Amino acid sequence: MNLHSFIHSQSRLLLVTSFMAGVLFPAEGADDAVAIGSRRELFVDRLLVGELKNTLLKLHEPQLMPPVQQPRPHGHYATVLRTPDKFQFYYRGDKDPKVTWKTQGIEAYHDGEVTLYAESMDGIHWTLPKLGLHEHPAFPEGNIILMNEFMVNHNFTPFIDTRPGVPAEQKYKALGGLAYQSHQQAVREKRGPGGLKAFVSPDGIHWKKLRDEPVIPEAWGKYFDSQNYAFWSEAEQLYVCYFRRFIGGLRGIARTTSQDFIHWTPFVEMKANLPGEHLYTACTQPYFRAPHLYMALPTRFMEKRGAATDILFMSTRGGETYDRLFTQSLIRPGLSKEGWANRANYAAIGIHQTGDTELSMFLTNGRRYTLRLDGFASVNAPLDGGEFITRPLTFDGNELTINYATSAAGQMQVEIQDALGKPVPGFSLDACDPIYGDHIGRVVTWKKESDVGRLKGTVIKLRFVMSDADLFAVKFQDTAGSSNTAPKDGG
Repeated sequence: MNLHSFIHSQSRLLLVTSFMAGVLFPAEGADDAVAIGSRRELFVDRLLVGELKNTLLKLHEPQLMPPVQQPRPHGHYATVLRTPDKFQFYYRGDKDPKVTWKTQGIEAYHDGEVTLYAESMDGIHWTLPKLGLHEHPAFPEGNIILMNEFMVNHNFTPFIDTRPGVPAEQKYKALGGLAYQSHQQAVREKRGPGGLKAFVSPDGIHWKKLRDEPVIPEAWGKYFDSQNYAFWSEAEQLYVCYFRRFIGGLRGIARTTSQDFIHWTPFVEMKANLPGEHLYTACTQPYFRAPHLYMALPTRFMEKRGAATDILFMSTRGGETYDRLFTQSLIRPGLSKEGWANRANYAAIGIHQTGDTELSMFLTNGRRYTLRLDGFASVNAPLDGGEFITRPLTFDGNELTINYATSAAGQMQVEIQDALGKPVPGFSLDACDPIYGDHIGRVVTWKKESDVGRLKGTVIKLRFVMSDADLFAVKFQDTAGSSNTAPKDGG
């Protein structure tokens, strides 16, 4: 079965089964209860999905915004970081764009690459600071942060290390580098081994090597010619790196972990590709509002269609598998012919909040796309109504909050059930105050009361009865720091 036939069959299966009288996902027993604690859970995978009745799981379409200013060109592999007071943008530049590996060879090409830097207060309006670190006439702004690091500048990818106790001089870390191809043995002998090299910095601007030797060997990569991103995982309590690797002749993704950023575990090849599918950049990163969920914006590479590229959406909670709940594109090439050019669509690392209710994703050529907070996917109900029942779960906290949206005609009600599916007294559907409007964090109430603390630690299910509505996320929280009063409807 080829890729297009597989996608078509999977899309039909999802559509047909979602509209059956009831779609039952595995693990319905109390023994399989999901302990969500007080984590925010998004509907980007099947973890909480129990039963769908005339409802479906829907991937939402990001909205294209006006180009950022100044436009942020980059050589495909860009990274956007956020500190409490600014955004930091890292992207590739070439001393002479006319020098390519095909015309002048691999040495001249990679020697001509530099890593450039921009800053912003809002993620939209960018400045190029004159840093005075490396000078080159091709970059009169003086915003070069790394130069003369052979092959490293091709895909230099930094992150802010949030590991507790990390030394101040290593607050930022980065990986960069390539593996030599078989015909480049002479260059290897001259320039040293390939692989991913580690760098550290106190501020994201002044960088030094953590050590001279690669920390991830070139034999793993074949060829690391992509964006290879590492981060400290709060959920797993270790460093995680997702990197490019050829798997069965296809561009794919592998994963490795580390306790010290120097010694890495043997890699595992991620189960991500559909049949015949090439996945370029992994772009896998913790979601800032739910860091136990890693969101991925990989590039689907259509080799026989002029190397056109789509941006996909996947998620993972660690381990060897991505959740491919949605096979369609998140962001298509678009109407412009430029979007259909060779490798014209790459997402930068970095999904960040850029407004009270908005998150942004940054793409090639200064494009910025937005979604509502948590708005990647939802449980969706039509106007004639439907139901969604979670798998059995346990929680911490004394309030249930939801991220949702309805039409002016739609609404939603929530029932808390016991492990056997019976309404818990005081939390029946009839007792739930009708919910309509559009909120990022609405507190659910039953007869104007929100306290669910007496159910903490017990196995429950959540039943949502919905019409013309989307449910994006759920979270149990403690009252401290929040209000018991539900938001006014319609706001």
